[in-house]
Amino acid sequence: VQLEESGGGLVQAGGSLRLSCAASGRTFSSYSMGWFRQAPGKEREFVAFIDWLAINTNYADSVKDRFTISRDNDKNMVYRQMNSLNTEDTGVYFCRAKYIPPSYDPGAYDYWGQGTQVTVSS
Repeated sequence: VQLEESGGGLVQAGGSLRLSCAASGRTFSSYSMGWFRQAPGKEREFVAFIDWLAINTNYADSVKDRFTISRDNDKNMVYRQMNSLNTEDTGVYFCRAKYIPPSYDPGAYDYWGQGTQVTVSS
């Protein structure tokens, strides 16, 4: 599975962005998709995941009720809607794919996107 990310950019605090992750490969529907971010000087952290059937999702407490992860298995796409952004959301956001069961651990994922920069200004 190859992952190509898009949708990052600069936004003012309180604004919204939508990140997309396009996956190649015919077995996309067998992969859970994870969403991680890394802020400057900090370790990579879990943001959210969605399982391979789009039945279960899970979010970090810091983004719950503001971010939404979704997927379209027919289009091999994962979408990440980010609302009410604040400066602490600044970082590089990564899309990752893991065969079947999702995980909170970034190291458990099999495939990585290149990351997309999100910068939130105050």
